[in-house]
Amino acid sequence: MTKIEGWKEKLGMIHIYTGNGKGKTTAALGLGLRMLGNGGKVIMIQFLKSPNVYGEQKKAQECGIVVESYGLPKFVHKKPDPEEIKVARKALERTREIVKNGEWDLVILDEICVALGFGMIDVEDVKAILKEKSPYTEVVLTGRYCPEELFELADYVTLMKEVKHPYQKGILARKGIEY
Repeated sequence: MTKIEGWKEKLGMIHIYTGNGKGKTTAALGLGLRMLGNGGKVIMIQFLKSPNVYGEQKKAQECGIVVESYGLPKFVHKKPDPEEIKVARKALERTREIVKNGEWDLVILDEICVALGFGMIDVEDVKAILKEKSPYTEVVLTGRYCPEELFELADYVTLMKEVKHPYQKGILARKGIEY
């Protein structure tokens, strides 16, 4: 394959992977691997996920994706407590800094849509961050509950639709598959 000169100048689009189906973080990480394979720099900010718990965290870092996790060591429910909200807002401030500085070719905002859906962060703040981003920084937002008003800012919107899932049979999350 011939290397295309100036490819980084064609970056700068916004992706949303949302919906109730499985695979949103997985798709974002696949895009991250593609970016690394082409010599790009990738960072993933994880909203709601605590460090060193999920299988993707260690391997992503070993591959060259910088992972910063801002969750607490517990599952966040639809009524988050003040400490969970504080941590999500800290992740949002870090996001603002990262997408503006132009250092990263791809920024993955993992589970940011869930933080929005649970009211932990404000959609207007996210919109402002996306509008202020470096022109050559590609950004991916993942998670259920993405507010549709973000769709207008996005270049790609993918809705993952659950058709069938082992949860429906009472099978709980499995290590190596769901986490």
